[in-house]
Amino acid sequence: MILALLGGVNPGRAQEGAAPADNAYLFAYYTRNGEDGLHLASSGDGYKWEALNGGQSYLTPTAGKEKLLRTPGVVRGADGVYHLVWATGVNDTVIAHASSRDFVHWSAQQEIPVMASEPGTRNCWAPQIFFIPKWRQYLILWSSAVKGKFADTERAAGKEYNNRIYCTTTKDFAYFTPTRLYFDPEFPVADATILPADGRFYLIVKDDTSKPPKKFLRLTSSDSVDGPFGDLDEPFTPLRMWAEGPSAIKIGADYIVYFDAYVDNHYGAMSSRDLKTWQDVTTRMTFPGEDMPGKTERMRHGSVIAVPSALVDALKAAPAAH
Repeated sequence: MILALLGGVNPGRAQEGAAPADNAYLFAYYTRNGEDGLHLASSGDGYKWEALNGGQSYLTPTAGKEKLLRTPGVVRGADGVYHLVWATGVNDTVIAHASSRDFVHWSAQQEIPVMASEPGTRNCWAPQIFFIPKWRQYLILWSSAVKGKFADTERAAGKEYNNRIYCTTTKDFAYFTPTRLYFDPEFPVADATILPADGRFYLIVKDDTSKPPKKFLRLTSSDSVDGPFGDLDEPFTPLRMWAEGPSAIKIGADYIVYFDAYVDNHYGAMSSRDLKTWQDVTTRMTFPGEDMPGKTERMRHGSVIAVPSALVDALKAAPAAH
């Protein structure tokens, strides 16, 4: 069972409250197909993002059958250690994990067989990780399609990716609680993230319906991180813009949800002060690689985290060897 309190979320994938004045922001992302690994960008305001390390990778993937690093999620634990999880391929069925104190020196890469109990699993996509400080636990969410499950929505899913959101928890990355279904709205969903706000927990997901195509972001909320979650609200990303990979944070008075507008080949962002009325702030954003021909090195499906500004200063002063 997932612990029912995420109180005091530290700077991570999603957080409530503005970052302290001495904090900056990091974006963990991948480029191309994820073959060269982890990329980082920094920002002082959450709007202007600058690639670090000359746009080179900070971690080369070795885990999984496909050995890719896609859709990275990152969080900082109470001990100051950053934990990174990622999808190792499009059709791989494990999640990878590594940890670091500085984003330069990394632990050995670990394969977590989160769907080993489901032999018909096709994929493990978009893992995201959250720290529960009161109980010193980490919550990991991801999306998977399992052959034969949710048969009523197989046609709506298309391409056999009838995804739902699954979860596990861990204290030490050695033992993991049994995987269980976390969220099923009775249609395909993927790319879940959690945003604590005003004493509630907002679950943001991609409506992954393919027939007819929807592919936009929606949210629901609960007074517990374990749910139950109600019906999803109407889409808050533009209907014309297929969106995936939401990452949420509060900066000042604004909640910002970043997303990958993957069909249009660029990154986007929405802003809100009440999580009901939304403003498209994409044109106010500057993201790495979007000014390059073909945008081949542009940011893809990543996650935002607030970090001490000293960490960003150190990363700028001593780039990692590629």
